[in-house]
Amino acid sequence: MSGETINGIPRVDPRARRPGWKRAMQRVLRTRPGAAVHRTIAARLDTPIMKATGGRVSLAVGAVPVVVLTTTGARSGQRRETPLIYFTDGDDVILRASNYGGARHPGWYHNLLAHPECELHLGPHGGRFVAREAEGDERDRLFALAADVYLGYPKYAERTNRTIRVLRLAPALG
Repeated sequence: MSGETINGIPRVDPRARRPGWKRAMQRVLRTRPGAAVHRTIAARLDTPIMKATGGRVSLAVGAVPVVVLTTTGARSGQRRETPLIYFTDGDDVILRASNYGGARHPGWYHNLLAHPECELHLGPHGGRFVAREAEGDERDRLFALAADVYLGYPKYAERTNRTIRVLRLAPALG
């Protein structure tokens, strides 16, 4: 796949220089209080806001690229929607299971392990994807690139004893 999108999701170059105001917003969000406010308020409101505005408005206020991941619950089988920071690598979308540096992996990570078929949407655009976990050198390379997209990831890695997982989502065939 080539072009400006992958299955309707805009490509994001992790090495692209971010404007100063975006880096300043990220400095606030990577602090414990900033992460707590985002986790308890902004992240819960982001999906309905992005749906209502066709993806034009997000509480990330442009500081980071955000996409809505739709998974199937590992135990419940119910559809779950989660707004997540992403970037692209080749023809895949890359997600990190940071959970704000918490002790446990986020629920969506377990959902993707149980049911790798998922959807990504940004407003009315998006499509079906299949997830797989990146491991070894590939995981390390992608995690380093993630820090270029969002300054908080290295801080989150310091806060937790677990390895923050990286997932590669490829467009579903057919």
